[in-house]
Amino acid sequence: MDFAEARRFMVEGQLRPNRVEDPRIVAALRDLPRERFVPAAMASRAYADADVPLPGGRAMMKPMVLARLVQLSALRRGERALVLGAGTGFGAALMAAIGASVTAVESDPVLLAIARMAIAASLPAGAVTLVEGPSSAGHAAGAYDVIMIEGGVEVVPEAVQEQLVEGGRLVTISLAGGPPGRALLMRRAGGTVTTIVDFDAHAAALPGFAPAPAFAF
Repeated sequence: MDFAEARRFMVEGQLRPNRVEDPRIVAALRDLPRERFVPAAMASRAYADADVPLPGGRAMMKPMVLARLVQLSALRRGERALVLGAGTGFGAALMAAIGASVTAVESDPVLLAIARMAIAASLPAGAVTLVEGPSSAGHAAGAYDVIMIEGGVEVVPEAVQEQLVEGGRLVTISLAGGPPGRALLMRRAGGTVTTIVDFDAHAAALPGFAPAPAFAF
């Protein structure tokens, strides 16, 4: 399979018709070898207009949805970005490729191993810091300009929202209320977080982002 040609078709057939207009994102997706970020047996599906199944019942978000989510974040060069539910690291690699300083958190050691190898082979050393741990806790060691939860969530934990700096943005796909999911942009300003609902999109549910069970009396 000619992966370079597959990347070109992905950009022209999936991204451009769906309002992915940031030239940095388009260029990065044309260059990043997405096939490295999936198990070898799934490489031929890396550029399909669909989620790619991953070990442990997880999935890699389809290119168009990921691209629009990163675009929604309005990420600027030099900003600190946190990716939660990073999976095999492709979303973190994309953010690093457009100039962010990226920390990526993933709880599944199998997916994290794929991420380590793929990022090391695709980006300069130190471009992404990978952390093993529960994504729903965020990464309390830092405060971030942009947080991306790379999957579907029912709730965004307060602990994660608190890790945004003033003016910081959080993007994810909300599954609350049933299909279709909806892209959310959350922004911290004046000490409070406001939420804007943007485009409709599907994303596989991430573990750890369901509402806490309510007590019945």
